[in-house]
Amino acid sequence: MIAILSALIPTFALIVLGFVLRQRQFLPDTFWPGAEKLTYFVTFPALLFSNTARADLGSLPLAGIATAMLGTIFVCTVLILIAKPVLKVSDAAFSSLFQGAIRPNTYIGLAVAAALLGEAGLTVTALCVALVVPTVNVLSVLACAHWGENDRQPGIKSLLGDVARNPLLMACVLGLIVNMTGLGLPPIIGPFLEILGRSALPIGLLAVGAGIDLMAARRAGGPVGFSTLGKLVLSPAIAAVFCILLGLPPIEMAAIVLYAGLPCSASAYVLARLMGGDAPMMASIITVHTLVGIATIPILAVLLHVV
Repeated sequence: MIAILSALIPTFALIVLGFVLRQRQFLPDTFWPGAEKLTYFVTFPALLFSNTARADLGSLPLAGIATAMLGTIFVCTVLILIAKPVLKVSDAAFSSLFQGAIRPNTYIGLAVAAALLGEAGLTVTALCVALVVPTVNVLSVLACAHWGENDRQPGIKSLLGDVARNPLLMACVLGLIVNMTGLGLPPIIGPFLEILGRSALPIGLLAVGAGIDLMAARRAGGPVGFSTLGKLVLSPAIAAVFCILLGLPPIEMAAIVLYAGLPCSASAYVLARLMGGDAPMMASIITVHTLVGIATIPILAVLLHVV
């Protein structure tokens, strides 16, 4: 337990630092959108590309990883749909709960994998990103289009096109292509991307902390609690069952289960606001998930014996 906390405390400390910096107005509010943009379009794609480009994919059970990760998303999607009549919320609120059930915060996921599982776990997590990002984005767009309460929604076709151009997804795909060619990263470009990628985790985690909204957390009610329990407890449990049934090795299982148990991504708020979801509830879900995840992620790590 001590070893796990020692590995994870720096990760969570960066999130707390981002929150404190935002609350203390140490940096102007205009800094944080720029930091998020830099992370999303430059530093995280560099990290994902360089990692997947040099990974030893031949030693990984790719079919098992895909089955476990996508199977978990499918089961969670079915369960949240079944729960809709029980939740008794508006359609707009349900679209936000739907996103909260399936969208992971990739920034935290990669940081946790790097801290606990090393290069091998980071590679598996990068593969999870390549599988999950397009899947949950498409499902979220469809859910918001169906249940959102905004008559001026953008076209689904254009939004799905944005999914296909997602920089994190593109970085993984391009890295896999380079990997399969066997050429590897060029001498100058490779080290450049590796150095650039090292800045992704601290900047991304600071931005996660800056996005925490305690006022939104105070507005949380029963549906948000239901969402938190489902995403941070039930989802990783489902992933663990898949991994056990598929006989996946410990590192792969740990990476998949931890990824399944991540808090909801902050990008869900943008989609909720854009497509008529319940944006205040979405802000509550994101904040509560993040705060509770600081406790549940170490517990998952202990149960998985990752250290």
